[in-house]
Amino acid sequence: MSHSNKDGRSSAESEEGRPLIKENAGQPNTYPTQSGKGVSQGLASVRKAARENKEIKFTALLHHLTIDLLRESFYSLKRKAAPGVDGVTWQEYEHGVEDRLVDLHGRVHRGAYRAQPSRRVYIEKADGRQRPLGVAALEDKLVQQAVATILNQIYEEDFLGFSYGFRPGRSQHDALDALSYALLKKKVNYVLDADIRGFFDNLDHCWLIKFVEHRVADPRILRLIQKWLKAGVMEEGKWSEVQTGSPQGSVISPLLANIYLHYSFDLWVNVWRRKYAQGEVVVIRFADDTIVGFQYQTDADHFLENLRERLGKFGLELHPDKTRRIEFGRFAEQNRERRGEGRPETFDFLGFKHISGKNGLGRFMVRRTTIRKRMRAKLQQIKQQLRERMHDPVPQTGQWLQSIVQGYFNYYAVPGNLTSLGVFRDRVLALWWRTIRRRSQKHRINWTRTLVLAQRWLPQPRALHPFPDARFAATHPS
Repeated sequence: MSHSNKDGRSSAESEEGRPLIKENAGQPNTYPTQSGKGVSQGLASVRKAARENKEIKFTALLHHLTIDLLRESFYSLKRKAAPGVDGVTWQEYEHGVEDRLVDLHGRVHRGAYRAQPSRRVYIEKADGRQRPLGVAALEDKLVQQAVATILNQIYEEDFLGFSYGFRPGRSQHDALDALSYALLKKKVNYVLDADIRGFFDNLDHCWLIKFVEHRVADPRILRLIQKWLKAGVMEEGKWSEVQTGSPQGSVISPLLANIYLHYSFDLWVNVWRRKYAQGEVVVIRFADDTIVGFQYQTDADHFLENLRERLGKFGLELHPDKTRRIEFGRFAEQNRERRGEGRPETFDFLGFKHISGKNGLGRFMVRRTTIRKRMRAKLQQIKQQLRERMHDPVPQTGQWLQSIVQGYFNYYAVPGNLTSLGVFRDRVLALWWRTIRRRSQKHRINWTRTLVLAQRWLPQPRALHPFPDARFAATHPS
């Protein structure tokens, strides 16, 4: 019996070529990557060893954390990022950066480096709730970036093809393409939309260290990770210890999360679909957001039951309200119509609502539109910022809105989503018009003049991404 996508390198999820780290200044390079950059000979040897021996444990890794790597890590950090508890910005650290890097390098290697607590901040989610983030101190970000670069040489050889989140050379649209391709080309009749409740807040530190120790036996690297996990958080001047979790927003957290899910979920699901599934099973994971497609409902229900048990062993649980098994695919519409159940249900993934539909020829297709609450949240953010910019010159505001709308289109401008993009542009224009009218009671701008401004500054909706099956086939010729 054919079991699509059961191999970690199968067609719907095969490994994409991924760039390695940027060139380390002053070090010899090996083969170039897709990005045109190279890697140091030392890190290339780490990757080669990880590729050739999946059981090897690396006992000496910290010597790869050089001043050159720290320098490269510093210049890869976001320059406008908010400071941590130390209050040091990127621009301030750049003054005398070479002396600072030499000092930091020495402290890390002699064990004198101390991780600082993360500064707790909150951002509003699309549903109105608050998401806690941890803003690390600049030197912590710097060392975390360097360690992540080293560990990526190992884990990029271990991670499976269906894992897309926060990996070099992989993006949300790569995951979206793989999902659309699987829904179109594979025998998928049921979809499980699995959401782990508070994933980043509930990572078990003991399990995480055990997972890392499968490949890393350098005690100095392990101590660094433990320092970051135990550093705690500062909120309103008060320090609090953190028993579980890894702060969202820290540089190292995405890699640690992928390692945790690699051992607790990815390897397990690969065995499950080979050993227990009766039909085809496809998996797409982006960080803790997972979509699993099934040929048979019995497989989907059995898998969901086993998944709850599996995650429970590692301190995780599925969100009861956000985890759903739905009927979805080329036969969903006619099957539900025959049962009198109405149109097929939809599911959300990476900002898009996925809809089971048909194209102009009557063939099955997956329509993707922007999730409404995502659009509302973005418009609310623009409205607030327009109020703050009310008295700025119109061309200055127009240039700012141009960058905002274009950035929005760069992500959401997929085929079939142009109507949603048009609605977004119209509402941005309406917000801008109201803001300009409030500037003066005497000389209020009319709508005709506003349309001229829109023609000048606001981009028109057009598809910026190819059809997902075409792009996926182009990047996966096998």
